[in-house]
Amino acid sequence: MSGSSTVNTMKKVVQQLRFEASISRVKVSKAAAELQQFCLQNANQDPLLTGVSSSTNPFRPPKVCSFL
Repeated sequence: MSGSSTVNTMKKVVQQLRFEASISRVKVSKAAAELQQFCLQNANQDPLLTGVSSSTNPFRPPKVCSFL
């Protein structure tokens, strides 16, 4: 039983490795250049770079209301 189990496990491993080997790859330099270009194109819409106006900020501290 354990012999056939080991063979089945090894077949699954080989099948997974063949699948991973068939995936097309992109060079890191090309991916980095594309990522940099995307970031530069969308920098004006990034709230971490441009900030969020206080009127539309859902995380602004609540205003204290006091009656005298």
